[in-house]
Parts: sequence; structure tokens; C-alpha cells
Amino acid sequence: MHRYAWLLAVAAAVAVLAALPFFANAYIVGVGLTILMWIALTQSWCVLSQMTGYVSLGHVVFYGIGAYLAVVTWQQAPLALVVPAAGALAAAFAAIVGLPVLRVRGPYFVILTFGLAELVKYSIMAYESASGTASRILFGTPELTSVYFMMFGLAAAAIVLLEVVSRSRFGHGLRSLRENEEAAETLGVPIVRYKLLAFVLSAAIPGMVGAVMAMRSTYFVVVQAFDPMVSITVIAMAILGGGDSSRGPLLGVLFLSILSELLWAQAPTLYMIVLGAILVVFVLLIPGGLVGLLEKREKRRRTRPDAPAVFE
Repeated sequence: MHRYAWLLAVAAAVAVLAALPFFANAYIVGVGLTILMWIALTQSWCVLSQMTGYVSLGHVVFYGIGAYLAVVTWQQAPLALVVPAAGALAAAFAAIVGLPVLRVRGPYFVILTFGLAELVKYSIMAYESASGTASRILFGTPELTSVYFMMFGLAAAAIVLLEVVSRSRFGHGLRSLRENEEAAETLGVPIVRYKLLAFVLSAAIPGMVGAVMAMRSTYFVVVQAFDPMVSITVIAMAILGGGDSSRGPLLGVLFLSILSELLWAQAPTLYMIVLGAILVVFVLLIPGGLVGLLEKREKRRRTRPDAPAVFE
């Protein structure tokens, strides 16, 4: 895709999303809020997993930690402090568990991150059960427009984070880990520090997203906050989008969000079947995702006019 065309499309999308609460009904604003949530989660997931190849199935643990902090401190601390504190708590948790977790790679890392998320979920459930609390209801939460613009800010922050990391020396170091970790270490890349920093950075945004979304749902259940489908959906969106810049997650989120809205409205029982079929097609036939598909199309478009000149 041409650079200026992409920038124009992004600017138009930002303008529409920013103005959405002022002209759309509550349902459409809710859909927009969900899209912004997935943008923030998928962009932050890519900071570690797409850049390094360490596929995390436990991204939801940071989301759940942030949501739980917001719920237990509701009406006890200002929301303006709770949201950044949720991000800081999620990042601190990532820093604590990061060193042992990041020692493994491949399918072992996938399984370990999934197990870590389940461990935290059931630990909180056990604590809540022991204290006699099965669920929590939040009263007096902010209105939908306020929650929407908080999520808008987090989505923008996640996009900026991934773009900055992707274009930096740090980002190039992360890519070298994805290509060949042993070779990168031999060349002097501080792999332990880079992986841990990427893990911590990828945790902060989901922690804040969880805190904001807790204000939206107003009814907190641990199982829902730590639902593994959150991580699975994030991975699906990243795979569909492709690439390791912010373009891939944006395209993947928009594609899957629109598809899910259409399927839930027309054929909700077929949603998971269609999603699975689409993922199989992309993995086997379009491994570069939508970004790769668009880049190939743009490359063909650029080379086509030059073809006659070769024979002159």
C-alpha cells in the first residue's frame, strides 16, 4: 500500500473514531469501544510476540490484573490514578515473572504463558471464594462517552508504542531474536534484557485496558476478566493482519471485528467455524497476512509499468 494512501486512511479512521460518540447511537459507540480495545490489546501483544516470535497465550493475564485492581479499588481511589496504577501493576507482574518465563521458547513458551494466566485466574478465584465474594457490581461508573475516550487514548498509545519500538534500535534487536536468537547473542545483542523489556512494555497497556473495560461492564466476574478467548482473539487478529508494525494489527482488528459483527447478527452459531476456516486459509495461503497481501499487490503495481522498458 502506498505510504500516503495508508496515512490518509489512518487519518480518516482516527477522525471517524474520534467523532463517533457525537453522532452515533449507544450500540455503535459500544462497537467502536470494542474495536479500540482490540486495537490496544493487539498492538501491545505485537511488541513482544510479533517482534520476537515468542507467541504469548497469556496476554489476558495483564488485562485481568488491571480489571481486578480497578474493581477492588473502585470508589476508594480516583480513576485517574487507578488506570495508570493498573498498567504499572501489570508491568511489575511481567517484570517479576519475566525472567523464568522467557527462559523457554517455542511451544513451551506458549503453554507456560497460558498456564500462568490460568494460575493467576484460579488464585484470585480461590481468594474471592475464601472471602465470600463470588462477583462484584460497580455503581456510579463513568458514562459510555468517558470510557470511550479513555480507550481511544490507550489505543493511540499502543499504536505509538509499537511504532516507536518497531523503528528503534531496540526493535531491530527484537527482530534479530525472531530470526536467530543464538546468532543475535553472538553478535552482542543483550537478549535477556531485550526480551524482558519487551515483555514489560507489552503488559502495561493491557493492564490499563482491563481497568477501563471494568468500568464499562460494571459487573465483574473473575472468569470473564481472565477469559482465554481474549488472548486467542488477539493472536487471531495479529495473524490476520500480519507484519510487525502497527498496520498489521489495525487491519486485523478491523477485518475480524467487522466480520464478527456480521456473523453474530446473521449466523452466530457459525462464527467459530468461519473464524477457524479463515485462520487456516491465512496460515497456509497468506502467511504474511493482510499487510503482506497488500505489499505484494503494491509491488506488482509498481513493477508493471516498467516491464515494457526492459525490452526496449
